[in-house]
Amino acid sequence: MTVSTPLMRALGGNDTLLRQGALVLFGSVLVGLSAQISVPMYPVPMTLQTLMISLIGLTYGARLAGATLLAYLAQGIMGFPVFAGGAAGLAYLAGPTGGFLLGFVAMAWLTGYLVERGMSRGLGRLFLAAFIPALLLFVPGVLWLWTVTPLDFERAVMAGAVPFQLGGIVKSAVAALIVSGAWAALAARKS
Repeated sequence: MTVSTPLMRALGGNDTLLRQGALVLFGSVLVGLSAQISVPMYPVPMTLQTLMISLIGLTYGARLAGATLLAYLAQGIMGFPVFAGGAAGLAYLAGPTGGFLLGFVAMAWLTGYLVERGMSRGLGRLFLAAFIPALLLFVPGVLWLWTVTPLDFERAVMAGAVPFQLGGIVKSAVAALIVSGAWAALAARKS
């Protein structure tokens, strides 16, 4: 299977450690900021984090996207208020949203992996590259929620997955539109 170039590499510039570090820092800050834009729901708030994670995965590629989300988690563990509602600390990962937070790393990596494996262009392919990992995020999210709360499995699904499905479709479509538009702009600039 051929490896496709993610958008950030296609934009050019040196692929130096400094540039990669800057992209990781920039992306992790974006995820932290997007966590503050939320609709309070219990026990899992609805935020714009998955939109940012999809954008990072669609543009960075697997390794850089995964590293970005690991940096985001590290920032939160160190006490920076990057989790939803300005929360921080290692203890927050043990709460109801811990499975989602840990799943963010896999979501970013898988989105980037799909892009690198040929789903980097075309609105439909970009949508699938964003939506499939976003959908799979509910596996660790709901399992963790079920484990750490008194909710039974059905209620954990109803609280931690069902209310977020429409938003997941919309966020995946928005991410695909943005990245598809960026590819079109890049192609127009080069011609």
